[in-house]
Amino acid sequence: MAFGDCPDDAALESAWTAFCAQLQSAGAQVFKDANAATALQRVDALRFLTQNVGQAFDLALETRDTRYPALHAFCGPTRKLGGDCGDFTYQQAWIDGQSTYRLTGSRGTARFFNVTVQGARTPGPGVLHEPFGDTPEANISGERLDVGADGQFELYIGGAQRGPNWLPTTVDSRKLFIRQGFDRWDELPAQIRIERVDMSTPKPLPTAEVMIEAIGWAGDFVTGLMSDWPEFPFSYGGVDAAHPNTFPRVDTTGADAKRGRAAANMYWELGPDQALIVEFDAHDGLWMLTNMGVFFNSMDYLYRPVSYTPSRASTDADGRVRLVMAHRDPGVRNWLDTQGFERGNLTYRHMLEGQPAVLSTRLVGYGELLGALPADTATVTEAERAAEMWQRFRGIRRRYVL
Repeated sequence: MAFGDCPDDAALESAWTAFCAQLQSAGAQVFKDANAATALQRVDALRFLTQNVGQAFDLALETRDTRYPALHAFCGPTRKLGGDCGDFTYQQAWIDGQSTYRLTGSRGTARFFNVTVQGARTPGPGVLHEPFGDTPEANISGERLDVGADGQFELYIGGAQRGPNWLPTTVDSRKLFIRQGFDRWDELPAQIRIERVDMSTPKPLPTAEVMIEAIGWAGDFVTGLMSDWPEFPFSYGGVDAAHPNTFPRVDTTGADAKRGRAAANMYWELGPDQALIVEFDAHDGLWMLTNMGVFFNSMDYLYRPVSYTPSRASTDADGRVRLVMAHRDPGVRNWLDTQGFERGNLTYRHMLEGQPAVLSTRLVGYGELLGALPADTATVTEAERAAEMWQRFRGIRRRYVL
């Protein structure tokens, strides 16, 4: 048996050849002007691509059949995409508006929990690449979820309403998106499963047509993620590349309300002997700050202090939280590591309890940093920094069961 003996050989080969060409084109975006011409940042861009090549066919093929849904871990310590937050976990499942689904499992203890039904995606200007660009149609948050005394819950999606734990779908429904947000290192993630309630036959094997469509989807995905980041947020997301190191004001939309959070991003540039002080009033609710690379990929939050939440940040006597971004450890507790990158993005998220903060910034010389901070600024020793690293490492592994 050889090529051409199967009537689908030519179509399959053509689809795969086109995918390889798209992958090569995506790789060329590593060297775009927006990415600094340093080995660290070029490698980070290539790593961003390879991490997402690894999930392209999970999204395009393995979990794509809405009659046989599966939860897919969208991001994690070894997979970054879409401005992912170091203190969130993300899962998605492809669904349709005709089926009825059941989500079951344990609620866990994550401070923030939100499930959304995502609606239609209309490609065009101002719409991010797949699998983004859809609109939240309905959501249920952790405080509205009816959970049993044993921590277990059952949530229905679609079909006729079934008690309080139910989310409606429409003809446009295409995806279920689950976000969990963590504050403390000892919080436990929800353990969840999904199924279609009237499943009666095994999942069919992919046909040639299904495979060809999946290859095309995966090719568009890898080219989209390399071409849209970071340009999309600069063009449509309110990120000001012309004025680095300055946070925009946090605004809340109706879509943010269904997502359960508001967000703002600051593009930053930092010289080798500079430090950036980010400060804001301590405020109610759960907030998060995550340092990211050029492609809006979270930095190494498994090992490095690149993300902060209320329980893990020190507050000064004047009621202000001050984080210090620097290339090397300045010995202050609230250090935001840059991983040695000369540019990147810092994202603030607020989970809509109370009011989002107004964030201000000050660029100072590294040698003048301590003089620019209050006298009561919390500091750490090398041993304490190592102990904090271990806390982070164990906490992140708990969230992802690594």
